[in-house]
Amino acid sequence: MADQLPLGYSAAGVYSGVKSDSSKLDLSLLVSDRPAVAAGVYTQNLVCGAPVTLCRNRTPSDSIQAVVINSGVANACTGEQGDRDAEQMAGKVAEVCKLDGKQVLVLSTGIIGEMLPMDKICSGIDAAASKLASCEESLIAAAQGMMTTDTRHKVTSREIQLDVPVRICGMAKGAAMIGPNMATMLAVVMTDAALSMDTAHEGLADAVNESFNCISVDGHTSTSDTVLLLANGAAGGPVLEGSSLAKFQATLVEVCEDLAQSIPADGEGASHLITVEVHGGATRDDAIKIAKTIADSPLVKTAVAGNDPNWGRIVSAAGYSGIAFDPTKVSLLVNGLLLYERGVPVVFDAAAVSESMKADRNTSIVLLLDEGTASARFWTTDLTTEYVRLNTDYHT
Repeated sequence: MADQLPLGYSAAGVYSGVKSDSSKLDLSLLVSDRPAVAAGVYTQNLVCGAPVTLCRNRTPSDSIQAVVINSGVANACTGEQGDRDAEQMAGKVAEVCKLDGKQVLVLSTGIIGEMLPMDKICSGIDAAASKLASCEESLIAAAQGMMTTDTRHKVTSREIQLDVPVRICGMAKGAAMIGPNMATMLAVVMTDAALSMDTAHEGLADAVNESFNCISVDGHTSTSDTVLLLANGAAGGPVLEGSSLAKFQATLVEVCEDLAQSIPADGEGASHLITVEVHGGATRDDAIKIAKTIADSPLVKTAVAGNDPNWGRIVSAAGYSGIAFDPTKVSLLVNGLLLYERGVPVVFDAAAVSESMKADRNTSIVLLLDEGTASARFWTTDLTTEYVRLNTDYHT
């Protein structure tokens, strides 16, 4: 189905003047027509932005009605004034939308250590409030307003049949400074299903572990990382539980996985999205650790950038992951082609494997162990000279 907002939500994205380029939207507003249950998962960096502190203090909640997002300035490392500015952003939204200030959550992303130009932010909130609508164009504008170095907006949605039809729609931003847990990324997921605060909080945490905590570009955890879930119950069904809740949760994970994959797929300077799968681990934690170690290896990432099926880099990265396994039972496939079987390399057509990597932006790495039944999947990008250029030019 087309990307669309769940019932009861409206969105807008405008240019407020925070960014120097007037062709790039930089302020977004999302509003529910009724109080929503809200939950959040936040950066684990001890150095965090003022909006993260504000949202942490306000979630979980059963009374949130709006989220305001600015891009260009992160409002991080800005001291007490930054806290006041985050509160002022929430207050301004409350004023124009006739809400209580505590019903508003705030997200900011961009350059750290700079103060928000609050006159521009407040004017932008006025402009966004006047443009609120429930159409696809407004949703896309809101998704564009949260972008920084992203090359494309990131939106996905699902509709499922429970007691009533229920929609889940998510939007995200992120392209670099990406490394679990989460990293320089923001995401807001909205649903018209009815959830309790406990199930929203637990469900979002589980979905994030399956998705946003399984991506990496450069391993750098940011100050602003936030994933929010809003559930306003506008679809009209009962509070979800039992099999209905399980079906909703599975779909929430799908939405989060779609958004999570879109972030490294848009990685700065990246020419490949790499999916690392580990099967046969003793535990899921073991499988995740091995997959993450492979995904974070600069040598693996540069090999993929060069379309080089260098199995030695992949297998050796698994070996230094810190997880014990029998190396004589390890097998490896790249793009579905067997390169290594039960501890030894096999004869394969290197040129054909290289061509398969060159011909497709998506590269699949599958490592097979023989320690148990646990599996894990992790997404990352290759490492190119363009990534280095972009990040030497970007002011931090």
